[in-house]
Amino acid sequence: MPTEIVNQLLRMKQYFESGITRDYAFRKKQLLALKQAVIDHEEEIYAALFKDLKKSKEECWVTENGFFLAELNAAIKNLKLWMEPESVSTNLLNLPSGSRIELEPMGVVLIIGPWNYPMQLLFTPLIGAIASGNCVVLKPSEFAAATALVMQKIIESVFPKEYILYTPGDGATIIPAMMQHFIFDHVFYTGSTAVGKIIYKMAAENLVPVTLELGGKSPCVVATDANISIAAKRIVMTKFSNCGQMCVAPDYVLVHASKKEALVKALRERIVAFFSNSPEENENYGKMINEKQFDRVVGYLKDGKILYGGRHAREILFIEPTLMEAVSLDAGIMQDEIFGPILPIIAFETMEQAKAIIARHPNPLAFYVFTQNTTTEKAWLEAVPSGGACVNNTSWHLTNHHLPFGGRGFSGTGAYHGKFSMETFSHKKAVMKTPTWFDPSMKYPPFKGKLKLFKWIIK
Repeated sequence: MPTEIVNQLLRMKQYFESGITRDYAFRKKQLLALKQAVIDHEEEIYAALFKDLKKSKEECWVTENGFFLAELNAAIKNLKLWMEPESVSTNLLNLPSGSRIELEPMGVVLIIGPWNYPMQLLFTPLIGAIASGNCVVLKPSEFAAATALVMQKIIESVFPKEYILYTPGDGATIIPAMMQHFIFDHVFYTGSTAVGKIIYKMAAENLVPVTLELGGKSPCVVATDANISIAAKRIVMTKFSNCGQMCVAPDYVLVHASKKEALVKALRERIVAFFSNSPEENENYGKMINEKQFDRVVGYLKDGKILYGGRHAREILFIEPTLMEAVSLDAGIMQDEIFGPILPIIAFETMEQAKAIIARHPNPLAFYVFTQNTTTEKAWLEAVPSGGACVNNTSWHLTNHHLPFGGRGFSGTGAYHGKFSMETFSHKKAVMKTPTWFDPSMKYPPFKGKLKLFKWIIK
């Protein structure tokens, strides 16, 4: 670990301890500066994301730039309100004290971003970290190299390094080195479950709190009474967005056997309508991030029968939107998070059959169910514990900053977005203030003979 980075981290700690980041005016100023910098670099962000992932400007706005700015605008608008202490009730034992909960900044926090939405998934948690009054170390993914360079330009043009430190490079080298030589006050990681376990273990060595935004196999159930046309549109839209490289994309579909044929037909039609018969030439369809991911996903094509698609070209990192059936539950495609444009379709006869398949990978990041029946909706939502869920939709819940976004179990721990981001990067400090004008003797020794009184008060 270079001495300079260690010294820089220590300077960040000193900067935080100076108290400058705690002031409302300071926090708001930084959020506004970040907003302007992202707006100023809009075209550069588009170009970088196209180079890394072949994203169109429209897709960038919905899933990257615009998504981030909507979150940022909400934070700027509500910052003062979110910073206000929350008054809570005081129990009989402590009356006439007053009680409140204050959001206290954690200190120097580390945010580690992934490559699939490289700008949004690094900068969105940054909003919460700044709003909470922290100093922040940002570690972008090295695999989205073009976007990483633009983000570095943005951060270093706005913030001093003792406040926001941008640390590009090989994550497998830089992250362990930093965590070995410096104790962060919080670590926020978005990425794979496998790496998340490593981050969690390193943080545990110093009892550092963590937020893990992971992934998993998010199931999508299409019930007998589902609107098949709507289901097909909404599944195809999100499953094949960003070439399937989305943590909350439907990983596989469980459709009632009576509706399977109709659903497959509708899915095929929607794929063509959205991405044409030549998606490799379509501006609305992306590419795999690199050859390693391409090879991994193409390997799943052997795990079942291809109903549609399957074409691929390694030289342009292209994999056609693909529908598959007859997949073994023990095959790789049903064991791993696919994270690519392949959608297994599995028919079921009873809810118990479908639940048994889902239970093989419990606590998914997201769960989706298409049904017109509220009783069926309730039954499925209660049957499948998950980080989040949508009814008659997929993935879009993460765009609502009024909802917490996060997983449970192997799909993650903790949540963020909107006010939840601020809470994630803050400690909820309990504060009780007791007046001096009332000081009953019953609270002090000797206690003999006061048991009956204590039983009346403490219950």
